[in-house]
Amino acid sequence: MKKVMVCGCGAQGSTICRKLDQEPNVSEIICADYNLSFAEAVCSLMKKGTAKQVNGANVDEIVKAAEGCDLIVNTMPLDFGVNVLEAAIRVKANYQDLAACENIAECEDPRDNWLEGIKIMYNDYGKRFAENNTTAIIGTGSAPGLMCVLARKAVNELDECDTINMLAYEGVQAKRFLPYWWSPLVALCDMYEDAYAFENGKQIRTTPFSRPIKRTWPEMGNKEVVLVEHAHDEPVYVGFNSKTYFKNCKNAYFKYGGVGIQFAEPFYKSGLLSQEEEEFNGAKIVPFDFVLAHVPEAPKTPDEIEAIIKEGIVEDAGALVCEAYGQKNGENVMVDLHVSAPGIIESFEKAKMSAEMYLTGQGAFLFTKLFVNDMMTQKGLISSDMLDDIQVEQYLNWAKDLDITYTIDIKKGVVCED
Repeated sequence: MKKVMVCGCGAQGSTICRKLDQEPNVSEIICADYNLSFAEAVCSLMKKGTAKQVNGANVDEIVKAAEGCDLIVNTMPLDFGVNVLEAAIRVKANYQDLAACENIAECEDPRDNWLEGIKIMYNDYGKRFAENNTTAIIGTGSAPGLMCVLARKAVNELDECDTINMLAYEGVQAKRFLPYWWSPLVALCDMYEDAYAFENGKQIRTTPFSRPIKRTWPEMGNKEVVLVEHAHDEPVYVGFNSKTYFKNCKNAYFKYGGVGIQFAEPFYKSGLLSQEEEEFNGAKIVPFDFVLAHVPEAPKTPDEIEAIIKEGIVEDAGALVCEAYGQKNGENVMVDLHVSAPGIIESFEKAKMSAEMYLTGQGAFLFTKLFVNDMMTQKGLISSDMLDDIQVEQYLNWAKDLDITYTIDIKKGVVCED
């Protein structure tokens, strides 16, 4: 029987807690949050939950709360990742993170910190987890996470890979002002940061909201949608693991579109997502903090989600697509992989969750399920694109049980033109 601690009881953490509560191999779930009321609210929906107040800025507090745990799942903001990672090593627990840690590396150019940090996680932290005979995995939500598993599935259809496009479009829109169904802090930080791409065999940075592409997809009602450059982990992982897991892929991109992009782009272009302090009418302000203060938090509880649905949903759509271009049997082909998952209304009817919680939280939970069923056999630290083929297929089979399915269309004679 496994004991698991989930750090952070927001939209995604609460979903993982509730799903773990249904796992027969789990005896107790520590629901940990700085705001004890958040943890208690989640536990009120569970049978095996124990609420604990934990300050993510204090490694000793995390260690104390996690004593005896087999696995620590981190869903807190990026700034706290290193602390949870260190705590997992100290208690000799396995570790799962929906993102990847910040503030591990220090580089002359701050934009390189995160790239160097991933290398340090793979190598230095990987060695420390391996010495403990434990496993750490990063990037385990829907994107990155499910998207990385899909990329592996798509590339497995090729003999050689040239380009991978990982594309996400967020089309859910409520009558209530709600630009983000997940953490606004995380969302807006991603909007402000230079994007990542792997191009011509090299890691590069690109300008947010740049290099748009257009697609027409049936899941979006066959209307044309626009997707742009956006800071995400996936191209970085593919770049580091191109030869080992992606059949010598030379180019990898993440593009994003929809409500959140449409909301943030004018703020970015006007400088209102700047995190530098400036003076305005005699007062010192940080534009980013001012904007963030006016963006509502994502709904977490069934009552909050139900109230938003009852007020009215303007649009209930979205797309998660992976395009892999390369060669099969000496011929150019494109592997076009599309995900199908419950929308906002269906997600609430099925599980009392928002569509974002359903896809991201449960997508993350499937990695947790690999842990609690003793299927995470690697030792050290890996990213979600580094599952073995058996784990990839098991993940996708479990996803199917949650009505998260996919279709693959292999198109001959197609090359990437974007």
